[in-house]
Amino acid sequence: MQKVRALREGDAIRTENDDLARALFTKNAFGALRDDGRVQLSPLETVYLIAKKRLELLDSKNKRIKLDAFIATVRKKDKNFWTRYAAFKDLRDRGYVVKTALKFGADFRVYDRGVKPGEDHAKWIAYPVSEHEHLRWQEFAAKNRVAHSTKKNLLVCVVDDEGDVSYWEVRWTRP
Repeated sequence: MQKVRALREGDAIRTENDDLARALFTKNAFGALRDDGRVQLSPLETVYLIAKKRLELLDSKNKRIKLDAFIATVRKKDKNFWTRYAAFKDLRDRGYVVKTALKFGADFRVYDRGVKPGEDHAKWIAYPVSEHEHLRWQEFAAKNRVAHSTKKNLLVCVVDDEGDVSYWEVRWTRP
């Protein structure tokens, strides 16, 4: 399989302007399509695609950036990287589309299988947490309030030391 080529431009990761790269966006809902025809990827998407051997990441001198080196750079800025990546990878491997949810104050919005952003709304707001993390009741209530106010269900993704993920869904019900 031919790999998509992407360039690391500062903190941004952008693919080349070609059909193979745009297919990542149109068929698999990775990244965001830019006006110049390139796809901008998140660091999590980049790591996932490199690990799946679907992406080659290059620096400004067209030198390949190795996966371990890129992860080391990302981890300096995101202390919760491994927990977030474990949840992202597991959800993607299960066939869900996972996008950022920063404007909602969450880690991810998760679309049900077969649904792409723009076709319908995300079903869940997801928060990856380590199994060793302590979540106070007020934090949990705030996360649930955000999910409810955006008409989504709360999905807490609990990641254990082996990187396995357990999911806890919270929904509002009326008795």
